[in-house]
Amino acid sequence: MKKILIIEDDPIVANVYRNKLAVEGYQAEVAPDGEAGLKIMRVFQPDLFILDLMLPTISGVDVIKEIRIEQDFTKTPIIVFSNTYLTNLIQDAWRAGASKCLSKSSCSPKDFIDVVRATIGDSGALPQANAVEAPDVGKSASLASEDDAEFQDDLRKTFIDSLPTTLYSLRQGLQGLIKSENEVVRLRNIYDLYRRVHALNGNAGLAGLVLIAHMSSALEALLKEIYEKPKNMNASTTRTIAAAVDFLGSLFARAPLEDKQEIPVSKILVVDDEVISRRAIVYALEKARLKSVNVEEPEHALRLLVENDFDFVFLDVDMPGMTGYELCAKLRAMPHHKKTSVIFVTSLNDFENRTSSTMAGGNDFIAKPFLFIELTVKALICVMRSQLRLDPKG
Repeated sequence: MKKILIIEDDPIVANVYRNKLAVEGYQAEVAPDGEAGLKIMRVFQPDLFILDLMLPTISGVDVIKEIRIEQDFTKTPIIVFSNTYLTNLIQDAWRAGASKCLSKSSCSPKDFIDVVRATIGDSGALPQANAVEAPDVGKSASLASEDDAEFQDDLRKTFIDSLPTTLYSLRQGLQGLIKSENEVVRLRNIYDLYRRVHALNGNAGLAGLVLIAHMSSALEALLKEIYEKPKNMNASTTRTIAAAVDFLGSLFARAPLEDKQEIPVSKILVVDDEVISRRAIVYALEKARLKSVNVEEPEHALRLLVENDFDFVFLDVDMPGMTGYELCAKLRAMPHHKKTSVIFVTSLNDFENRTSSTMAGGNDFIAKPFLFIELTVKALICVMRSQLRLDPKG
């Protein structure tokens, strides 16, 4: 019987995967963190490691490095779960010795088992009928004969039932962050909210709720970046985090209605006369696989707006010929763009310009230089709101 060590700090996610592996005939052990995993591996001698890169205390990348130092495990396959928005972390994992990288937000239990089989082959034993039952994931998780679709439906139902409690937890975490009295408390509250969103990302991915998983994945990446670089925390990032938590509440409310979920196809307009700024915005959008049309002349943008529907628009303010405010006012006069979300991206970050952006009909305001992942989060909110026919919010 082939042995697999799962290093994962979320007990529900860890037990779901351990259970699925047991059903398939593999022997699986779970370690709640990297330090415990390194101790267990020497006794357990696994044929495969599965670990989350976003581990507390010891990072997943450092765990991989420690595994590869051990002579017995220099060639043992390592499958890692990560956040697709954290490309640098994924590259570090490859360099450290990861064998395969999977997206936690989009990998179903069936996909997971398929990857395990492709990596180390069949279990070498008959499936176990008495798998260990995962907490709070439903009785069918311990049945060897269950159908994969039924299994995920069960996970989905349990996850949806837990969403009111999850939303309350996220809002409590957000309030703690907003009301932080000093830098030390703020940093602790950022980390606390980050871990809550991290758990949400993994559980939504297991349940097959793609939109919730995708949104929480982007928010998780933003919170991680702010935690690692606290100087990037400002009024803009706080508004973005609050908007993302609020929008997750909207997605939670829709979760029981969603069947086959897909990330919406976007139609985005980027208007900025500075080529470097345009490239930066497009790069941030591409991180979320969002397509855009980008132009440098406001007059060209106006023609496109007359002829096309867009999910939302990024506008620079200070442009030759027509300011972003003037273009936004013209946009709002068009019936098909009365509710289109507009975000101003500009180096003009004073109170007067912030007020002007609202008066012109803008929904939000980001000052240059901006965090790529913050812009990505805002873009996802706008696209999903538009596609789901939800009214835009600032």
